[in-house]
Amino acid sequence: MIIAGIVLAVALVIAVWGIGVYNGLIRLRNLKDEGWSGIDVQLKRRHDLVGNLVNTVKGYMAHEKDVLEEIAKMRSMAQNAAGVAQAAQAEGMLSQALGRLFAVMENYPQLRANENVMQLQNTLTALEDEIQIARRYYNGTVREYNTRTEVFPASIIARQYGFQKADFFELDNVAEREVPQVSF
Repeated sequence: MIIAGIVLAVALVIAVWGIGVYNGLIRLRNLKDEGWSGIDVQLKRRHDLVGNLVNTVKGYMAHEKDVLEEIAKMRSMAQNAAGVAQAAQAEGMLSQALGRLFAVMENYPQLRANENVMQLQNTLTALEDEIQIARRYYNGTVREYNTRTEVFPASIIARQYGFQKADFFELDNVAEREVPQVSF
């Protein structure tokens, strides 16, 4: 009778622990998904803003058609990226293309005087800061989630219920890590 009570108490403790671990993993997965949603929203804003910027400067930069086409191509790739790793790579390529656009824009004094272009550039700079904050939040939640899914004994519950390691939102190239220069 006493042994049955001890076995039942141990089983109950293990069950409560398992439920706690499972619920903690669900909470972390939801935070990770929320973090990605925040990045996704900021990237959509960025894609819209880049489209507006390209349309605004297009009339001034008739001789720079290849730069504008490259940005349009990179923007499309970024919008259609599937998954964190592909999105990070596409966004890095878009940032490089934007850097080239801003370098070319230096050669057009009429663009430096255009209020719409200046406003778009200022908004893009602020948006890049917001994207960086969203990336930090996402990567922090991914770090916590991955740690929880990989440490013993919680890894047993994680593996049993199919919790997968999540990807960080990382930029591969050091040049891609820099915010595009938008000053005139």
